[in-house]
Amino acid sequence: MSKASRYGRNTIADKLFLLGEVTLLLVASMLASYLHDKYLFAVSFEHQLLNAVLFAASVMLCALSVGLYDQKLREGQKGIIKRVVITLLFNAILLELIVFQLFPSLHIGTAYLAGASALAAALLSGFRAFFHYHDITRISRRRVLVLGAGERASIIERRMRRSVDKRNFDIIGFTPIEGDKDAGIPSHRLAHFDYKNDLFQFVQEHRIDQLVIACDERRNMLPVEHLFKCKTRGIDVIEILDFIERETGQIAVNLIYPSWVIYANGLELNHAFKTNLDYKLNVVLAVLMLAVTWPVMLITALCIYLEDGYKTGASIFYRQLRVGYDGKPFYIVKFRSMRTDAEKNGARWATENDDRVTRVGRFIRKYRIDELPQLLNVLSGDMGFVGPRPERPEFVSQLAKDIPYYNQRHNVKPGLTGWAQLKYPYGATAEDAQEKLKFDLYYIKHRSLMLDLMILVRTVEIVLFGKGR
Repeated sequence: MSKASRYGRNTIADKLFLLGEVTLLLVASMLASYLHDKYLFAVSFEHQLLNAVLFAASVMLCALSVGLYDQKLREGQKGIIKRVVITLLFNAILLELIVFQLFPSLHIGTAYLAGASALAAALLSGFRAFFHYHDITRISRRRVLVLGAGERASIIERRMRRSVDKRNFDIIGFTPIEGDKDAGIPSHRLAHFDYKNDLFQFVQEHRIDQLVIACDERRNMLPVEHLFKCKTRGIDVIEILDFIERETGQIAVNLIYPSWVIYANGLELNHAFKTNLDYKLNVVLAVLMLAVTWPVMLITALCIYLEDGYKTGASIFYRQLRVGYDGKPFYIVKFRSMRTDAEKNGARWATENDDRVTRVGRFIRKYRIDELPQLLNVLSGDMGFVGPRPERPEFVSQLAKDIPYYNQRHNVKPGLTGWAQLKYPYGATAEDAQEKLKFDLYYIKHRSLMLDLMILVRTVEIVLFGKGR
């Protein structure tokens, strides 16, 4: 991930939070191994320490997979405790059934793991309750002044109203600039002062950390000398496109201009990586997934057949034409989740609570089981594990006309899951397609092996909590 992306996330509070959780996990493990040593059998200190590090790393990986490190997680205390418990159950399965089977010399005992998990559950739940109750993130929030109060600036006001959207910053105000169009920003949010002559003074008096350039008309409107002086004094000056990208994990399509696309960092990627290493990794993952999920696929196929397949003779699979890499069409393979006459009146978007979906289909769509046959598309090279979801040609032709830069999502191979699925899990309209495009373009700009792995881990949360459709 780029330097710009890291900037908004690597706050002091984030570091304190992670350090606190790592420390508590190490304490839970060491205390459990101490009790195991005292009441069962002795374990060397080196063995205890190695297990503590392994336990902490494994728990944090599992926590990531269930969304506990999602900065915009909106859960009450009960929801947090539920996710913590699921995290530790996953961790126990990972360690007992995989890690300790591969490296039996590391195993202290089942009693140790049970004790460490119970202690970790109590410590993590209490720590998170304390951390969020006292809103410790405020100690490192940037103080932001937005230069602009028109249509462009109003995007920040609309998109970042909730406190969860502003974990890393506080907006001190929006400064009206000549040429701004009236966009209805509330008057109490406006910062009125002589920005052409007093900008630097205002920044100093109000301890501003960051200036966001968001005016509707820039030419000869900005006080360049003041901005330069602010920049040389350590004040961050950033364009609204980069600010939104940094804070929301999406690219504001409606604000993009051609020169930004051409000169922006991060849109290029070594071709050999995507064509060689990327394909090999996808094939290995697909084979492993097939080896693990074939019982689920077999049961799903049987359920579809028993529900309506044996009556109608319809296939348990569904093949549909989609647009792939470089705009080339291919047939996607899924478990059939709708009635056989679902499109007798032509192609249309699937909707929430769609009456065309069968009973079995409703369940497998919710937990994304219907997507499993697409592993065959991965093996054939038409898809990867991570990338923008492929869309139907009937919709692509219209969306490309209505949405700027829509076809840019075809510059990478489509995927089983993607950044848009993590950030915007349901979409069934052209407006939803535009919202997802913002996340798809962010992924295309920042794609890397590490980002792909993070998306794959986080996809567990979508499947586990039924966020598919």
